[in-house]
Amino acid sequence: MKKIVKFSLLAIMLLGFTTSCFKDNDDDSITNSDINDFVWKGMNAVYLYKAEIPDLANNRFSSNSEYTDYLNSFSEPEELFESLIYQRETVDRFSWITDDYIALEQQLSGTFKSNGLEFNFYLKPGSTTSVFGIIRLVLNNSVASSLNLQRGQVFDAINGTALTASNFNSLLNQDTYTLNFADYNDNGTPEVADDTIISNSQSVTLTKQPYSENPVYLTDIFTINNENVGYLVYNGFISDYNTQLNAAFGQFVANNVQHLVLDLRYNPGGSVNTAALLGSMITGQFNGQVFSKLIYNPDLQQLNTDFNFSNSLPNGGGSINSLNLDKVYVLTTNRSASASEMIINSLKEYITVVQIGANTTGKSQASVTIYDSPDFSSNNVNPRHTYAMQPLVAISVNKNNGQVPSTGLVPTPGLELTESPSNFGFLGAINEPLLAAALADIDGTGRINYTPQETFTPLKDKVDYKPYEEGMYIDNTLVLPTLKKLYLNQ
Repeated sequence: MKKIVKFSLLAIMLLGFTTSCFKDNDDDSITNSDINDFVWKGMNAVYLYKAEIPDLANNRFSSNSEYTDYLNSFSEPEELFESLIYQRETVDRFSWITDDYIALEQQLSGTFKSNGLEFNFYLKPGSTTSVFGIIRLVLNNSVASSLNLQRGQVFDAINGTALTASNFNSLLNQDTYTLNFADYNDNGTPEVADDTIISNSQSVTLTKQPYSENPVYLTDIFTINNENVGYLVYNGFISDYNTQLNAAFGQFVANNVQHLVLDLRYNPGGSVNTAALLGSMITGQFNGQVFSKLIYNPDLQQLNTDFNFSNSLPNGGGSINSLNLDKVYVLTTNRSASASEMIINSLKEYITVVQIGANTTGKSQASVTIYDSPDFSSNNVNPRHTYAMQPLVAISVNKNNGQVPSTGLVPTPGLELTESPSNFGFLGAINEPLLAAALADIDGTGRINYTPQETFTPLKDKVDYKPYEEGMYIDNTLVLPTLKKLYLNQ
């Protein structure tokens, strides 16, 4: 039986690598079972938690007919994909499948539909159902910025419909909607219980458009005690903008910046390579040493990869502008994820990292885009459908194998600060609470001990502000050629 099992599995795998497993080219039809074939093979090939999923075992099927019956038992590719996810609510919260890889490619390069706004949502004081929102970010050169909308504006209805815990997600997921604004009043007390949100007559209508985001959102330089402090709001590790990121550090180097405040509070992650480059820009004195490591599942240990500090951009992009710092301040919220957490987790083994704000998301896994093609790359993709997967394939650890805990990275003691409607402030303003805390520490007048205050608990929204939310992804050209060799050499 073992020989039959091995032969059957190899036949299934090689079928995917050497021939089309779909119908003849003169027949454009395709079934869900055909796409399910791609889903199972891709997950079997790369999934980080393969060993924990019995249905992904290499000896799961004793014959091709058993494999076919298994595929046919799932009516939709999404159903099969979800059945192969390990502990969706607690461990793998981040793998996903899409029926439009063209949109996925645009998203990972920083292009997506947006009206330029990102929000936080909260229950109104004293209510368990009524909700209000607050603008947390207005993207540069967007629909919202052209309408002069600002961070901190409050609204409690959309299209005239009052926001509730059950409707705010669906209302925000429309391409066009009207925000109905409200006034926030803390009634002059620090307590939340007596705060009020009162609707007013102001409103604005927005329509989402294709948008390309330069993640280098804001740079500034402050002078504290005759020393220059660089401030960078960086909202996504997008490799297409590595040159712009390096240019920002060039500005810091030219102005003799001696301290850096790196604002990652709304940065959900992105490219592992770009994270290593940013680490090199902050430092510079560790060229060639290990910044971070990616560890794959037991079947793919050959793919384990070190990402090193570097003094140059890839593909002949020029020298990296490095600050050679031995200390960095990083601002975080629960929206800071993946590659943002990698920066903190990896740099702390080399320099002092002062984390200010709230606990991060708690995601140390990286994903890769898997296509329905002979080697799972974007070459020779099956033209009869546009499904692709973004499964978790590796765990990120620092040079000493330390991993980001699933509960997130905890701020430096005494510097735990939660953004709240009463203290949002403007990004880059010296009195904005998180930035002010960093500048006070740099000033050397003594660290401010912030006493936790009663505050709002934000609601978890399901709006795809950035479609690569909470992502850390690997260029599949670094993974899939080796993967192909592993299977073809069985």
